[in-house]
Amino acid sequence: MTGAVNREIHLASRPQGWPTAENFRLVETEVPKPGPGQLLVRNRYMSVDPYMRGRMNDAKSYVPPYALDAPLDGGAVGEVVASEADGFAPGDVVLHGLGWREYALVEARSARQLDPELAPLTSYLGVLGMVGLTAYAGLLEVAGMRPGETVFVSAAAGAVGSLVGQIAKLRGAARVIGSAGSPAKVDRLTALGFDAAFDYHDGPVRTSLKAAAPEGIDVYFDNVGGDHLEAAISALRPHGRVAVCGMIAQYNDTEPPAAPRNLAQIIAKRLTLRGFLAGDHAGLRDQFVQEMAGWLQAGRLSYDETIVDGIENAPSAFLGLLRGENLGKMLVRL
Repeated sequence: MTGAVNREIHLASRPQGWPTAENFRLVETEVPKPGPGQLLVRNRYMSVDPYMRGRMNDAKSYVPPYALDAPLDGGAVGEVVASEADGFAPGDVVLHGLGWREYALVEARSARQLDPELAPLTSYLGVLGMVGLTAYAGLLEVAGMRPGETVFVSAAAGAVGSLVGQIAKLRGAARVIGSAGSPAKVDRLTALGFDAAFDYHDGPVRTSLKAAAPEGIDVYFDNVGGDHLEAAISALRPHGRVAVCGMIAQYNDTEPPAAPRNLAQIIAKRLTLRGFLAGDHAGLRDQFVQEMAGWLQAGRLSYDETIVDGIENAPSAFLGLLRGENLGKMLVRL
């Protein structure tokens, strides 16, 4: 492949507030050659995710920030085109962490072989991948949802939220409520089996949630933060639990958020608010895959995908994700 062109998306500058197209740069490089223990992978699909916004800031977090003038990274599925590692051969399909480029030089120890006959390749970046594990572990282990409880999910039409609501129903929740950003997304949540759903643009979240759950909620799966978290704290019954997965409403803020303003209720209601990362729950992976795959095969669980074509359009896909333009998992097909 000497002389072949590889296209990558680099971080050109750090965003101040909302990212723009100018923060990204499309760069052409030569396709690399694998060394000992390495694979050259032609990426087929890559994931864009909300957490990537935090990595664009030069700030300490649970993962290092993206470097300027270097390719971004993230989950990707691709085909091995050259291998210098035992156990891998050209034609193998692998999951790895070097997205945002057409060709990736992957350390074999960090690649996971996939069976393309078992499930669509995109599912390994979504329902059967980190997205699905996030929903499963967050609801069942972090929040400890029990049968008969009432669950509220924010950003419920997104990749994680839509699975949380369905898993809650499959595991015996009495009532599941979701918030979303458009009438079409609200309709989709109803079709997925949510007992109630509302568009957060229609009025105060607290008012909409009270109408949907007049007797309160037991579990809140938080993808948004801000006014949604404040509303959930007010609606939670004693000993309620919150699994804090993300706070996308605040990712682009340049000033501290005004809400929640009712954190003192955590004391009176003896609430539990717990942040988590899916990687903390890798021990659940086998159980998660077995149960999720069973639900999928039985037609009891559905998932949505929004697919954008072309590495050059990866930045616009990411910006669209932050604006809520996706239904389900946002992916880029390369």
